[in-house]
Amino acid sequence: MFTGIVEELGTVESIEDQGDALRLTVRASTVLEDARLGDSIAVNGCCLTVAARTEDTWTADVMQETLDKTSLAGVRPGDTVNLERAVTAATRLGGHIVQGHVDGVGTLRRRTPSEHWELVEIELPGDLSKYLVDKGSITVDGVSLTVVEAGADSFTVSLIPETLTRTTLGHRQVGDRVNLETDVIAKHVERLVRAYTQETS
Repeated sequence: MFTGIVEELGTVESIEDQGDALRLTVRASTVLEDARLGDSIAVNGCCLTVAARTEDTWTADVMQETLDKTSLAGVRPGDTVNLERAVTAATRLGGHIVQGHVDGVGTLRRRTPSEHWELVEIELPGDLSKYLVDKGSITVDGVSLTVVEAGADSFTVSLIPETLTRTTLGHRQVGDRVNLETDVIAKHVERLVRAYTQETS
């Protein structure tokens, strides 16, 4: 589990194409301070497992399912990625509950800069819009954000200077694809209500 508070920007060191999977190596520092084999690290919001590491890099195997459902299929050596270690019992929950299980891929539709912040509109798959509410939580490329306005096929978020500086969202361009994870609590509520409705109908 994660909180959506990015710890550092890593750099994709290399990608080994294995046909139905990728072996992804990322250069980092902060997330490697206590990383061990088998630990979980979120890369642009995707929970990956440390399969190998050196002093300044770590490697994960990215399965076809992940490549099909996320934007990791498009990363290239030299790209920067958002990194976050899994939470511990003593970690502050600075963002919200994030599983690292991407629900879908959105597309950056519009950026509207202001003096001290930037309004960003992101298009999302229609089946995800039901999980978004104004002032609710959304994870974009692993970054915990508050929804400003939830629409039928898109939503907006406001990015403060800290987010623009410390995450990849600061340099994402219109048309770029981003990983989206909706609030897990909303998904559980939906399933419970559906089951209750079926039982009582």
